[in-house]
Amino acid sequence: MHNISLNNLELVIFDVDGTLYNQSLLRKKMLFSLLKYFVYHPWKINELFILYHFRKQREKNKGFKGQDLNEQQYLWCSQKTNQSIDLIKEVVDKWIFNYPNQFLKACCYPGIHLLFKTLAEKNIRIAIYSDYDSIEKMKAMELKADLYVSSTDANINAFKPNPDGLNFILNEMGVRDKNNSLFIGDRLELDGECAKAAGMPFLLVDEETINNSLFENLSKQVLNVFKPCTV
Repeated sequence: MHNISLNNLELVIFDVDGTLYNQSLLRKKMLFSLLKYFVYHPWKINELFILYHFRKQREKNKGFKGQDLNEQQYLWCSQKTNQSIDLIKEVVDKWIFNYPNQFLKACCYPGIHLLFKTLAEKNIRIAIYSDYDSIEKMKAMELKADLYVSSTDANINAFKPNPDGLNFILNEMGVRDKNNSLFIGDRLELDGECAKAAGMPFLLVDEETINNSLFENLSKQVLNVFKPCTV
């Protein structure tokens, strides 16, 4: 737990992609699906070009803060691909926001459902903070949170590691002492720096911690700290 104290824990904020599920496994499943699709639809190969530049421009603009970020991300891609924004939205909705969802539950990390259940039972609130919209992903994984926030929400308009999203969640959930919260993510340069900028504790999800039963152990520690009161 890297010296993170769970005493007085009120809120756990989770990133989604690569944090709740094995992103490498999902990419393998998606690669097979994409190859199969384009073998039968070779005239739509430009969709791969769109997906590549959509992701690349978002990565290039990490930390970006500006008005109407949800539309801005499509404009960046349009400027690189010379494709219409409507087409880009159609392709992104299909291959990023919808099609992968069918695979997500099978890619969930061991113990994540147990951890969500444990937190809920101990009245520790759960929030989701992702650079992507995550509500449908969470439904597909059968995981529930108290608050869902995306960097592209109109009241955020800032990509990680800008801390506006985390600060919004802390304020919305009424957490006065940031040490009573925890942000869990898989990328130090984004999630870790975001937590650092917000001044709150951070827990890294990586191959080592997952192999060491991160979520199962975290559930046990929560249960140990938040024991039932005895009369």
